Amino acid sequence: MIRYLLPLGIFIFLVGLFIIGLQHDPRMVPSPLIDKPSPQFELPRLEDANLSIGKNDLMGKVVMLNVWASWCVECRREHPILMQLAGNKQFNIIGLNYKDTRDEALRWLNQHGDPYQTSAYDEAGQVGIDFGVYGVPETFILDQKGIIRYKRIGPITKEVLEADILPLMNELTAAS
Repeated sequence: MIRYLLPLGIFIFLVGLFIIGLQHDPRMVPSPLIDKPSPQFELPRLEDANLSIGKNDLMGKVVMLNVWASWCVECRREHPILMQLAGNKQFNIIGLNYKDTRDEALRWLNQHGDPYQTSAYDEAGQVGIDFGVYGVPETFILDQKGIIRYKRIGPITKEVLEADILPLMNELTAAS
């Protein structure tokens, strides 16, 4: 009898774990980097490989660091929201072009518009890995000291922008 109950018990346990897992939002993966300094990096700029951008260039201002790629379908979904946010020129939006080709990325920005003050070109994806990127798009909010205060996995929606990102960026900007 026990040899039948044991597999049944294991099956019920696994189904229970599966049900619990389905109740969590996969975009809410906690990041161990929240409230910690952003990784040190120095990358060429997408628009000009002779210029670079690094962590030190982001210091002293509140920055939205948006990880994107031309091959990313979800990046297309969030792009109009980034364009709208960039239009008011209130916030610093820096792109991190992730595992892309320079030509494709530049072509994509020419076609869809460029919301970024500049984009770092992370062809190998190492800086993305240092930031703990699971996939694109992902968005980080860094304070004036380069501390990561927020991470969003997946596209920014209007609701997320209004409920989470703008209030945090306004709060961080006001604190400076």
